[in-house]
Amino acid sequence: MVAVEPWIQTETPSFPIPECATWPGPAIPQDAFAALPPSEPACASCTSCGSEILMLFNYISLHTLGKTKTKHRSPKKQNKTTGHTLHTFVFLSFIFDIDLMVPVPEPHPITFYQQMLQSSFQDKFLGAEEEEWAKDTQNLANIYTELYITARCDIQIPAQHEVRSFEKAWKPTGAEKPIQPTDLFKHPSEEDKTIKTVLTNGIAGIGKTFLVQKFVLDWAEKRFNQDVHLIFPFTFRQLNPLKGEKFSLAELIHECIPETVGITEESKFKLLFVFDGLDESRLHLDFYADDNRSADVTKPTKTDVLLRELISGNLLQSARIWITTRPAATNQFPREFVSNITEVKGFTDPCKEEYFKKRFKDEEQANRIVSHIKASRSLFIMCHIPVFCWITATVLEDVLKTREGGELPKTLTEMYTEFLVSHIDQTKEKYGPEKSIQYIKSLAKLAFHQLEKGNLIFYEKDLSESNIYFNEASVCSGVVTKIFREEQGRKGKDKMFSFVHLSVQEFLAALYVRIKTSSKKIHRISIDRALQSPNGHLDLFLRFLLGLSVQTNQGKLHNLLIKTDSSPETNQETIQYIKKKISENLSPERSINLFHCLNELNDCSLVEEIQQSLRSGSLSADKLSSAHWSALLFILLSSEEDLDVFDLKKYSVFASEDAFLRLVPIMKEASKILLSGCDLSKRSCSALSSVLSCQSSMLRELDLSNNDLQDSGVRLLSVGLGTPHCRLERLNLSGCMVSAKGCTSLASALRANPYHLIELDLTYNHPGDAGTNALSAGVEHEHWKLKNLRLEHGGEQRLKPGLKKYFCELTVDTNTANRNLKLSDNNRKVTALELQEPYPTHADRFDTCLQLLCEYGLTGRTYWEVDWKGVVDLAVSYRGIQKRGDSVDCKFGCNNQSWSLMCSEVDHYSVWHNNTGKDISSSSFSSVSNRVGVYLDWPAGTLSYYRICSGSMTLLHTFKTTFTEPLYPGFGFCTLSYGSSVSLSSQ
Repeated sequence: MVAVEPWIQTETPSFPIPECATWPGPAIPQDAFAALPPSEPACASCTSCGSEILMLFNYISLHTLGKTKTKHRSPKKQNKTTGHTLHTFVFLSFIFDIDLMVPVPEPHPITFYQQMLQSSFQDKFLGAEEEEWAKDTQNLANIYTELYITARCDIQIPAQHEVRSFEKAWKPTGAEKPIQPTDLFKHPSEEDKTIKTVLTNGIAGIGKTFLVQKFVLDWAEKRFNQDVHLIFPFTFRQLNPLKGEKFSLAELIHECIPETVGITEESKFKLLFVFDGLDESRLHLDFYADDNRSADVTKPTKTDVLLRELISGNLLQSARIWITTRPAATNQFPREFVSNITEVKGFTDPCKEEYFKKRFKDEEQANRIVSHIKASRSLFIMCHIPVFCWITATVLEDVLKTREGGELPKTLTEMYTEFLVSHIDQTKEKYGPEKSIQYIKSLAKLAFHQLEKGNLIFYEKDLSESNIYFNEASVCSGVVTKIFREEQGRKGKDKMFSFVHLSVQEFLAALYVRIKTSSKKIHRISIDRALQSPNGHLDLFLRFLLGLSVQTNQGKLHNLLIKTDSSPETNQETIQYIKKKISENLSPERSINLFHCLNELNDCSLVEEIQQSLRSGSLSADKLSSAHWSALLFILLSSEEDLDVFDLKKYSVFASEDAFLRLVPIMKEASKILLSGCDLSKRSCSALSSVLSCQSSMLRELDLSNNDLQDSGVRLLSVGLGTPHCRLERLNLSGCMVSAKGCTSLASALRANPYHLIELDLTYNHPGDAGTNALSAGVEHEHWKLKNLRLEHGGEQRLKPGLKKYFCELTVDTNTANRNLKLSDNNRKVTALELQEPYPTHADRFDTCLQLLCEYGLTGRTYWEVDWKGVVDLAVSYRGIQKRGDSVDCKFGCNNQSWSLMCSEVDHYSVWHNNTGKDISSSSFSSVSNRVGVYLDWPAGTLSYYRICSGSMTLLHTFKTTFTEPLYPGFGFCTLSYGSSVSLSSQ
């Protein structure tokens, strides 16, 4: 091989390149591909991805070897180069029929390269540790617990720090589309559509890297993902040290994945490039740069430019790309480069339990740990983050082993304190307590200063600024094994360091502040600064800082916190200060974190007050202070209750618009919001618009029917509806006093965002011709998703407020009137008399019961009012009610055919159905009233009775059922209630 080295040239080879490649040149001779395996499928346009990447492999083999005279290489590298050279000569002789005095082996089939790479990845990932920093290694396939992954419609750039997602319970919603890891490259709606680039985001520690490892291992072990020939997994931590250096694409692959050096045979490969941790990138990936440079896989290019060209599709256009990142870095990535967006949400509640049962083989121990975590909501909420599950398992395993019968940690600070203490204890005897403590202090300093800079990855120069020197640190690495990790850069150089999770860095940063400052000085300052933070980036730090002032935690860290002025009195002052802040009408996010802070200080008094009121049923919206409202929101957001569907009527004690506005944070967690008939106005529309336009909005169905929103409210709602973040699919504005102006606002919003709304209900409004035309035109538009537009039951009457918009004039059916009922006032008044009227015989007439029905059956929304006197029944009934005799089958309210309200002169009311009655208390009525309003919403299955006095309406009762036939209003009288009467009111 040495003898032929002088023949190798370093300039660009002159052999032809495939037409599908990105560099210029004529097509490669067709017989050059004669040795390719016939079973491999061809790409649509020749071999695009495979030919290009393999040609560059061959070229770079030639090119790199030409440099061996001038560039020093280790013996190990020389061996790899020699093997590489051999394949290059084979390729050259194959193309040009050149006798290089080297035997020409048979070309390898594609499976050869697959098996080579798969074998390497199995060695790398099969014995993967549960977390990279854990000592006990387990088979990745055995310890992997399923993560909840969702398909998303857009990239979300978070307006708040990701630690805020630690603060409230999370459950899958109906609006989310869960997907399996094997379906990452399947289009969510079109199965055959090509997916080139997938962006997966998720908060720190949520399991993105673990997901990548499992995906690659499944491919390596041939379980899934076999449609990909070769996978090239990179991490940005691995790529960061290459900043400023130049590589061709093949050189970069060989540099980062040495197992690929032998791949030099051209073939029709389907490639997947994985780039894990975009948020950790220190490369200059300017996807918006317009430098007019043509992409060339064979020419050395700066690493950041090379990656940009590959990710943006200018290189290897048919290769698949998978990028993972934390949410904060998603704004680095243009939407047009992304085919599919997914999000890792972590563990669902069942998966949390599954994790601990896999982690602990002792079933009794696993059950005890699960029970303990469930008892502490703050811990259970955090456990949707896999890294926190690992920390919790590590701590509880140690506590149960060393302190049998001892109390388990209940707060976040207690958990992290135990986590730190356990690792200090493990290394004290070997390295001495003084050295161990000093390293922890140095790490705390590093954590604080790097947190201020926003850094999560550090290099040796960062460590030296905190008096941590690499050689000494590696000697004492046992102290920091599980809280601080070291990673090798390329060829063992460029070492990188990081804490195992953002929360560990936040805890140590709080510890550093606690070591350096006085509690009295720092508590209020830190609380105020955290409240002033626009995105909550100090929330978790504040929880740890306050928790470290609790004496039990300080006792466990006495070697670190030698001097402290914390006392129960100081902490009580802090508790009162926090409660004062909670009462100041803070945003829900800030209030929630302050409740977590109170929990760290072991004070749950506000929450317990509300919980007691909820249990006793004595909770009243009118009596709740701002602090109590905040406590209620905290309870609801951190509860096990499913918030996917929000129905305001479920919270009947909060039946006011002011209460509704306070509950808006709950609605941000819902995919379906039901607000029908809740007396909302345009004030509520502004709040709902903010819910619709929220980046993380899950809302897919919104029912606002029967609220007097008017055009002004609809205009405010349309602002949110037209934002790109809104993905509402169904909107019900039936009976909302909407005219043509409101319809125009809706049409404008849908022109701006036409891709999601499928159904729009505008029945019982007055759109007019202009409104109808504006919306109907959109239904016909090819880009509008709107398919079901309802505009029935319109008219000018629908612009009247309240239930008056549904007012109908009833007509008595004289053929049903009992002969003891006298009709007067043009048949609008019915009076019970002892003397009979000479009505003709009719099959529909009530022959015994003093009752009658109206002429027309009702199936929509209708409202009517009556004035009554004496003792009367105000009923609705199916037409088939019995009319012969006086059995229960004939009487209103005494059978399953009718529903009735009985009214008496003493202002007493009772409701009846199927011979079951219920009295309605009249103690709250301050004046006598003889007018009742009846509202029937037949489609919704509701029948409501209202007491009307001086223009105000008081709900007496609502029947809820499913109506199966048209309902006929009816009136009835007791046998001896002669003189009683009912008069139909007009508008």
